[in-house]
Amino acid sequence: MGNVVEQYQLKTCILLGNLSSHFGLLGNKTFDYAVVGGGTAGLAIATRLAEDSSKLVAFIEAGRFYEIGNGNLSQIPVYAPAFSGKSPFDIAPLVDWAFLTTPQTGFDNQPTHYTRGKCLGGSSARNYLTYQRLSAQSLQLWADTVDEQSYTFNNFVPYFEKSLTFTPPVASLRAANATPEHFPLGHKLHSSSWASNPLKVSQSGNILGSSYQLLKIDGQTTLRDSSETSFLRKNGLRRPNLIVYQSTLAKRIIFDNAKTAVDVEVDIGNLGGITFILSATTEVIISAGAFQSPQLLMVSGVGPAATLRQNNIPVIADVPGVGQNMWDHILGGLSYRVNVLTTSELGSPAFSAQAADQFHASPPRGMLTNSGADLLAFEKIPQQLRSNFTPSALADLAKFPADWPELEYIPTAARGPHRRLQLRHHRHRAGRALLPRQRRRSRRLQARPRILRSLSHEARPHRRGILPRRERASVTSDRAILEFIRKSFSTVFHASCTCKMGNSSDASAVLDARARVRGVKNLRVVDASSFPILPPGHPVATVYALAEKIAEDIKRGGA
Repeated sequence: MGNVVEQYQLKTCILLGNLSSHFGLLGNKTFDYAVVGGGTAGLAIATRLAEDSSKLVAFIEAGRFYEIGNGNLSQIPVYAPAFSGKSPFDIAPLVDWAFLTTPQTGFDNQPTHYTRGKCLGGSSARNYLTYQRLSAQSLQLWADTVDEQSYTFNNFVPYFEKSLTFTPPVASLRAANATPEHFPLGHKLHSSSWASNPLKVSQSGNILGSSYQLLKIDGQTTLRDSSETSFLRKNGLRRPNLIVYQSTLAKRIIFDNAKTAVDVEVDIGNLGGITFILSATTEVIISAGAFQSPQLLMVSGVGPAATLRQNNIPVIADVPGVGQNMWDHILGGLSYRVNVLTTSELGSPAFSAQAADQFHASPPRGMLTNSGADLLAFEKIPQQLRSNFTPSALADLAKFPADWPELEYIPTAARGPHRRLQLRHHRHRAGRALLPRQRRRSRRLQARPRILRSLSHEARPHRRGILPRRERASVTSDRAILEFIRKSFSTVFHASCTCKMGNSSDASAVLDARARVRGVKNLRVVDASSFPILPPGHPVATVYALAEKIAEDIKRGGA
């Protein structure tokens, strides 16, 4: 893989040279806007605000360039899942916050690594590259929840479109998927589960059924596309009024006597307690993610008053919903040992060299160009499984719209119990251990043994090349399957809703429909924590679209 490394080392040097005039310097400075968090939403919104050349925009990011810190493991598509498991040792320390949860009852009382990007690009530099829009009725639920119809599917689509460039597949390399007889799933699963759901385009507002997956890969370089590559490099570098503060930790937001956000206290370059003030004359926008956005609010005095007083933090605004209501998606299921070519072959120097040659071909092809999943498939829980559910479980499922799938192959798409985050220390840097304090509800688990047993039967492989796994032979009872789930299931790292939007009557809402923080002025939160609900599927496209929408609102003078 050396030739791949050398090529992108050169590109990284060119990138840093182009950015040299954009780096913020030590010392206090005043801007029109200060954006905290250079991740998925943060870079998008900062770059859009900087399109007005009369405005000076700072964005503040604790990490650095992932191309330098993680190289191929962050850029080459096949490595997208690398170092993102739940094991406390499955961490990429140069681009990840290395967060660990406290022991979780749902995960066999074990602590869990929760992947969060600590780099320019944030979690868009750490995710599995999936790009997907929402279902129409899930966005209608969003709009109704916040009493703002600009969030309906038809009104929200322009914000999806604004940041999207579509590169069609190379037809000559897709022969293996050209006809239904090459469909890569077991025959019974194919015929029974999706016979009434033909292949659809999952970007049209209907995600039930199956479709080929759109991936966030640059069509020219075949490398990971992130907010850093798309917004900062391709747009931000043309904006001399956009100032980059990398390796800079935002410690707190400072308010004046009128509870107006005016300053961000930052630690630049880990200088050991030496801090500076970056002032914002118009607005401060927090885009630090589902964990650190509520954390930053709380250490700044905005949050549940009892929690703030417990940590000796002066209360600026009592906003009880900060850090509450966390939604996520759960990942788990069946896997098989196979006697076919897999990514484990990349451990062979000869195969790795061949893969690198294919990657540099024109057009690029081979294993390195793919993150490992070509297909997305969603469905409602089949009726034969629903008939065994308790009335309370059925009532829970009935709360979701008709086009909201409850299962995704591979991840589940209907959220589990809400969780809340607990502030452990008043210092912003003391944040490695997360407490997603789960309110355990046993009916949430009752569907999973039946679903897993159904998959084991319906997706039983019908072709050669599958090797047996003897250790699962005894996993047949509901109790054994539940134990298997607790040991093997994980999250998909879609944490959201911890600073949720809501209407004026929702006491648990942190933000209004324009992402403005309640109880204070000139402060917004724009990232997945802003979501009022976590819709089914994969949220990165929605994070980009939300950033586009709120940036437009700010530029129109929506203070």
